[in-house]
Amino acid sequence: MENNLPKIYSKKAILGFSIFMSTLFGGILLYLNLMSVKKKTEAYTVLGVSILLTIISIVIVNIPENPKGSLAYLCGLAGGSILSYFFVPKYFPNEEEYSKKAIWKPLIIAVIISAIFVALMIYAGSVENG
Repeated sequence: MENNLPKIYSKKAILGFSIFMSTLFGGILLYLNLMSVKKKTEAYTVLGVSILLTIISIVIVNIPENPKGSLAYLCGLAGGSILSYFFVPKYFPNEEEYSKKAIWKPLIIAVIISAIFVALMIYAGSVENG
């Protein structure tokens, strides 16, 4: 039996990118999944929720006097769990029937974005001390 369903990013990919990049990144993957199945309203809802969760994460991480990186991972885990274990089953109740997209493209984009941020932080530090 041939499967005519579009390929989507897996629940694990959404959770992993949410933890290690940000909930926004995981939300974008879920947004792309929803757009591929023509659920535009739901896609925009997920995108809005992931932006809100990312803003909340930024606020929480920056509350302490000395922000801790582990808080960012915990916030990513919380946001990613909401995306993966609430929204994915809600909009893709038969998720296991979909073929999964490879994560290489988002992974390369994530590495490039991270490299740009690291370079900007190094540059800002050298300007500050120079």
